[in-house]
Amino acid sequence: MSLITPMPLSPTLPASLNADLHCHSHFSDGMLAPGDVVRRAHANGVEMLALTDHDELSGLAEARVTAEALGLRFVDGVEISISWGDDQTVHILGLGVDPQNAVLQTGLAKVRSGRDSRAADMAAELDKVGIHGAYEGALAFAGNPAMISRAHFARYIVAQGYAKDVKVVFDHWLAKGKPGYVEHAWATLADAVGWIVGAGGTAVIAHPARYRLTKAQRRALFIEFRDLGGRGIEVLSGSQGLDEAREIAQLCREFGFLASRGSDFHAPGESWMDLGKLPDLPEDLTPVWAKWG
Repeated sequence: MSLITPMPLSPTLPASLNADLHCHSHFSDGMLAPGDVVRRAHANGVEMLALTDHDELSGLAEARVTAEALGLRFVDGVEISISWGDDQTVHILGLGVDPQNAVLQTGLAKVRSGRDSRAADMAAELDKVGIHGAYEGALAFAGNPAMISRAHFARYIVAQGYAKDVKVVFDHWLAKGKPGYVEHAWATLADAVGWIVGAGGTAVIAHPARYRLTKAQRRALFIEFRDLGGRGIEVLSGSQGLDEAREIAQLCREFGFLASRGSDFHAPGESWMDLGKLPDLPEDLTPVWAKWG
C-alpha cells in the first residue's frame, strides 16, 4: 500500500507544484520535531511534503497527523543509506512507502544497528586529532545510539568552537578521507530498492551530484538502479547547485527517470536550503508525483 494523502489539489498534479520530497526531523539527523517540520513547510508554501528520515519511519505518524490538520498533502518517506561500488555511500529515497510493511521495517532496523559501533570508531579517530568527548557529545544531540550520525558529531564539534558551521566540520573532519570518517557497510542498492518497491513506494536517488563519482560511475549507478526497479532521481536538491541540477536534468531525460525535488532540510540556519524554496523543475521533465494523481 502506497501512503500518499489524497488531498484534492487537481486531477493532474502540475510540474510547478511546490513539492518538497526530502527533509528530516529529530528522529534522524534533523533538529525539529516532525510536526514542526510540517508546520514550517506549510508556512513556506509547500503543497506536498515527504518526511524522509535516515533509515527511520518513527516520525511519519506525527507528521501525517499535522499535515492532515493543515490540509497539506503528505507523502510517507524514508532515506536509506546504501554502500555501492568502491565503498561509496549513496542515499536512496523511498516515497509513498507503507510504514507498516514488515520487510521494510526489518531492513531499516538492520541498517540502523551498525550506527552506534561506527560512532564509537569515529569518536576514537577524532580523539587522535584533539577533539575529545565526541561520542558523548554527538549522542547528546542524537538522543538515541541507533540514530547517531555524522551530523550529530558535526553539531558537537561546532558547539565546542572548533568550526563555525557543520559544512566546515564535514569538509575538515567527517568527509571521506578526513580524520573522523569511518567506512561502514550499509544496505545494498538491491536491498534498498527492493524494500521500497515491496512497500508500495517509488525509489529515487537522492542528490546524485553530491557523490564523488566519475561520470562513468554515475552512469553505472543509474543503469543498475533502473534495472533493479528504481524510478526517479532528485534533480533539484538543497545539496546540489544549479549547474549540477542542469547536468542531472539531462541525465534524467536520457535515462527516462521521473524527476524529484527536495530541500534536504535539517534545521533552521543550518541547512543550505529552507523547506519549499527550490525552483520549479524543468517543464519537459515528468515529476515523480505525476504518477500519484
